[in-house]
Amino acid sequence: MNVWYVSYGSNICEERFLCYVNGDTPEGSTKKERGCTDQTPPMKTSKAELPYSLFFAKERSKWGKGGVAFIGQEGTEGQPTFGRKYLITAEQFCEVVAQENNMHTVEIDLEKVIKEGSLSITNGWYGRIVYLGDEDGYPMFTFTVNLEELQDLVTYNRPSVAYLSMIIKGLKGLGMTEEEMLKYLLDKNGIKEYFTAETLKAYLK
Repeated sequence: MNVWYVSYGSNICEERFLCYVNGDTPEGSTKKERGCTDQTPPMKTSKAELPYSLFFAKERSKWGKGGVAFIGQEGTEGQPTFGRKYLITAEQFCEVVAQENNMHTVEIDLEKVIKEGSLSITNGWYGRIVYLGDEDGYPMFTFTVNLEELQDLVTYNRPSVAYLSMIIKGLKGLGMTEEEMLKYLLDKNGIKEYFTAETLKAYLK
């Protein structure tokens, strides 16, 4: 079974995502990813839009001090979160989810995710799998924080320089201009509280 993995954080940078497939260390990260059993690259990749709000939370990760990206549970009308989708095998998707949650393996009932819309599979940071519909005959999935924990994420935190730089690299790869990136990012919780257009612009060069 093949699926679309729809990314919205650092994985929108294809180079960074491939570290999860190949078992490499992303630029700016302190951790070498384990990689997938099947290291075949994605069959397709293209721009995606998620109908949920993007925000940055948590205090520290393998990217250093600062928040990382999540999506909320409420739909956003006319203000999508931009991402990149990768057509990979269901097995690869499960192994990416496991790596994101610092687990060795994880089993995901994707049919149940499709039926219920979302499913909590672990208490990890990215423990909730979300179904985003189908495209070209394949189901689209992403992952984010669990609903219960979402209620406790009251403090938004600015991302580390390394993490933000990787997201910007990914947005550039999607063809976004500097002006489009500024408008997009300055609207996000975890960015708008800590940056002005001028201070954020320095990261876009």
